[in-house]
Amino acid sequence: MNTISQNLKYRYGEELDVGPLDQAQSPLAGMVARGSCRDFMPEEVDPALTKLLCATALAAPTKSDLQQRDIIILRDQSVKKRLIDLVGPDTWLADAPNFAVFCGNNRRQRKLHQMHGHRFANDHLDAFFNAAVDAGIALSAFITAAEHMGLGCCPVSAIRNEAEAVSDLLGLPDHVFPVAGLAFGYPRHPTVKISMRLPLSATVHTDRYSETDIEAKITEYDQRREAAQPYASQTASDVFGVADDYCWSEDKSRQYALPERQDFGDFIRRKGFDLS
Repeated sequence: MNTISQNLKYRYGEELDVGPLDQAQSPLAGMVARGSCRDFMPEEVDPALTKLLCATALAAPTKSDLQQRDIIILRDQSVKKRLIDLVGPDTWLADAPNFAVFCGNNRRQRKLHQMHGHRFANDHLDAFFNAAVDAGIALSAFITAAEHMGLGCCPVSAIRNEAEAVSDLLGLPDHVFPVAGLAFGYPRHPTVKISMRLPLSATVHTDRYSETDIEAKITEYDQRREAAQPYASQTASDVFGVADDYCWSEDKSRQYALPERQDFGDFIRRKGFDLS
């Protein structure tokens, strides 16, 4: 098993000083070595453990104690299948034994205003944004807790590709919206791939944002990642052709060169949000 220092260097391509940390026993070891799991054992996670993980996730920070996030655990296999059919029927998701949907919930806050007779004076983009961020924080906390308990996880942003249909399937009312799905369960294989990340020199700033040498840092990262984790296929090669030197930056720029979720803003407005 690699040490924290070795995993950090592999992930970021930089030496990091971890000080006097006990690299074998530190709770950071699992977080540094984590990776998404897409191959699970078939059994469902015990409902009591799932509920405990939800409780742990919802203990995470929330904007101004507003608690604008909910978790929907899919127990009904027919509902889970219908949701997976919407977002990835021909992928690894079809075999995911456990699935949850993390939602932003600004509805309860508005209920509080009704209960106490106060005007909802902040009906603008921030109302949506706060709830979405709260859901993302809870998702991250759930993943950390689940992986600490020996489970594997993989977030699924593709549910926003079919946000309206997912919302209808789950019965989400106005001002409640899906942020991300999460497949989780017992990994079929004990080890996961550590995904390389951009160097911290590109993503961690001191005092002021800086893009000094950013293109050179991206190019260096492309080369490092391609050498260790080459892409098995190229995104939309029928549109962009086949590149001789395919890399992370090419893959990501291709991904966002294609239209995606263009109706999501309209969906959120139909949910009752004013995004001005």
